[in-house]
Amino acid sequence: MKESTDTLEPQKKGNGAYIAIILVLLLVIGFMFYLLSSSRSQTQELQAKNDILEADMAGMNEMLSGYAGNITNDFKTDFKNMLATYDALLLEKGADKDEINEQKAHIQELQDKMANSKNLSGSEIYALKKEIETLRTIMIGYVKQIDELNTRNLMLEYNLDSTSTVLKSTKQDRDRLENKTIEQDATIGKAKKLQAYSFTSGALRSKLNSTTTESTKARGAVQLMSSFTIGENTVASTGSKTVYMQITDPNGKIFQSRSSNITSTSSGDVSYTDKKDISYTGASVNLAIYYDLNGQDIDKGNYKVKIYCDGQMIGTDSFSLK
Repeated sequence: MKESTDTLEPQKKGNGAYIAIILVLLLVIGFMFYLLSSSRSQTQELQAKNDILEADMAGMNEMLSGYAGNITNDFKTDFKNMLATYDALLLEKGADKDEINEQKAHIQELQDKMANSKNLSGSEIYALKKEIETLRTIMIGYVKQIDELNTRNLMLEYNLDSTSTVLKSTKQDRDRLENKTIEQDATIGKAKKLQAYSFTSGALRSKLNSTTTESTKARGAVQLMSSFTIGENTVASTGSKTVYMQITDPNGKIFQSRSSNITSTSSGDVSYTDKKDISYTGASVNLAIYYDLNGQDIDKGNYKVKIYCDGQMIGTDSFSLK
């Protein structure tokens, strides 16, 4: 009788383990069902938000469609002005023609793309506007690399409008710059080169009161001099400058107070007679340079004067002594 009871006890323990496993499986299945249900709910919520965004985008595109015609015309104007500027840059010295032609080709590509699109969406309008801004930035970079005087003319012709990105002509400023350029004679071709003019050159003799006066005779001369004006130049660099005077006698000999009077120029090293330091502000300045003969006799005939500054010859003069 005792042996039958011992057999039933292991069977009950085995059944309890099976029941526990079944309960755990039911809990796992229930949890997975909960996660699946929650995931479906989130997916439905995200789908609803996406539907709202797509509806908003469709509404925006529909709203912009009424203005697309004007926007397209503005873009066409932008492209036209940029192409005109690039064409002008191609005519300038120092322009990188390959890069400029590459940008022109890109602009033409965008023009063709716009022409083939009957209706532009909001995102397409935004992307096209960003392209125009990038091209405009590149174009301005090219403009700044060209000769400074020509750059000013171009930038005066095309002034960027901050809202429509259209380059506008500034005729009044351009005309003022052109008038100033005409007055600056030699600065037209070389914007940074100074120009000396209104020369008065010759010899000086001593007076009884220890002063000097102009003389047309070689005999009795104590000094040689040249006075002149250095013209206004708003493009040239400002600050301290040294102006060199070279005087050559009728025999081709250059007067020098010391043999080390040599300066470097774009044409090579040249000897100079004397020099003078000035502070140049961009405005015209009058000055005179003197050379003491210190008792040296000079010959009759024609004398030549050359003036140098910033490594360039900026003016010439001549005078004759009897």
